[in-house]
Amino acid sequence: MKYCVGIDLGSTTTKAVVLGEEGEILGRGITNSRSNYEIACDVSVSEALIDARFGLLDAALTDAGVDGDRKLAQLEELERGFREQQYRGDLTELKRTMEGYLARGDYSGAEKSAVEAVLGQMTGEASSLYAKGTSRKSDFFRDLAGGRYLELAEKSAREEGLSYDRLVGLYDKAILEVENTVAHDDSFSDRITAALAGLPERDAQLEEAIGRVTATPLEKSGSVGTGYGRQTLPFAKEDIRSEILCHGLGAHAMFPRTRTVLDIGGQDTKAIQVDEDGIVTSFQMNDRCAAGCGRYLGYIADEMNIGLHELGPIACGSKRPVKINSTCTVFAGAELRERLSLGEKREDILAGLHRAIILRAMSLLARSGGVEEEFTFTGGVAKNPAATDALRALISENYGEKTLNISPDSIYTGALGAAMFAQREWTRLQCA
Repeated sequence: MKYCVGIDLGSTTTKAVVLGEEGEILGRGITNSRSNYEIACDVSVSEALIDARFGLLDAALTDAGVDGDRKLAQLEELERGFREQQYRGDLTELKRTMEGYLARGDYSGAEKSAVEAVLGQMTGEASSLYAKGTSRKSDFFRDLAGGRYLELAEKSAREEGLSYDRLVGLYDKAILEVENTVAHDDSFSDRITAALAGLPERDAQLEEAIGRVTATPLEKSGSVGTGYGRQTLPFAKEDIRSEILCHGLGAHAMFPRTRTVLDIGGQDTKAIQVDEDGIVTSFQMNDRCAAGCGRYLGYIADEMNIGLHELGPIACGSKRPVKINSTCTVFAGAELRERLSLGEKREDILAGLHRAIILRAMSLLARSGGVEEEFTFTGGVAKNPAATDALRALISENYGEKTLNISPDSIYTGALGAAMFAQREWTRLQCA
């Protein structure tokens, strides 16, 4: 089976979308961006191909006449087992890397024992991490492993009288090396076989379907890259496209009546106008300052010692939003601390910050040509409920009632547009 892939290399995450020969979406993949952009691209594509194979498995079970509820339960259990195998594999590599540093560095026997105990406990907890009904704050290995390692390392340092900073420094060195040298295996076979073996009972239909899907070759026929870091992508110059073009085309593909697109990413914000074919007619971008972008929200989350995904829900609890005039990333921490010292509630501060971010975006929208039917919000910030609530209110206030499109897959919009450009070029070459 041939496929085309689009990669959106952002400052925070790298996304990939895989399209089939008829232009259908086969799979989507995402990973955290890192200093080695080639590895980030490899991992995101690998994740998209894994997603594609699960989609093929879904279709194979349907063709085999497997009952819908039974099929859903099987696929959910298989994917949990598959992700557990991925986590265990990455944890093994982290353990190997940390042991190397321990052997070469000036670490005491107590420190070595503490690290071994922490990693051993993390390995033992892997199954419970992926148990049915368990929710995880992140699916990125760095976040999952890092959060638990730091928690256990702090406990160990306190009980054993060790330096917490040294234990953390060891992890920081090791995770950087692991992230920048290990790409997920997209062969699918080993991990799905291990996941299958972990099921409570054997199922001949499921085994046969997995065998057929595993044996199906996936052959890349074209690729296009875009995103904040597109100039660093390991692609030929002709295989790079502007973020503006990709987000415009991707948003139009997801919502064909789209005429205005707002993308708020990690480092920039883009207001885009497109025609009935998804072709960009005008656009505006913020300057190089990251104020009003996802990175700013990241700084706020770090300052408050909470997860980025928690900001929106906390802000939604506000009863009296604070008026914020500045969204300068450089002074984010100082401004936040000042507001808290004045007795302002954190949910009110966060609500005001979200509104201030959207107000900056509204200025770009006005300069690009305003808001037309339909309006589509893309990028990672589109998952933030406080941001979407503020946007909906300000759009209504300034332009009247408009259709606001927000998809659960909005973060993949740029990658989808890139994949569509790759698909079009492959089709053109086939017809030439």
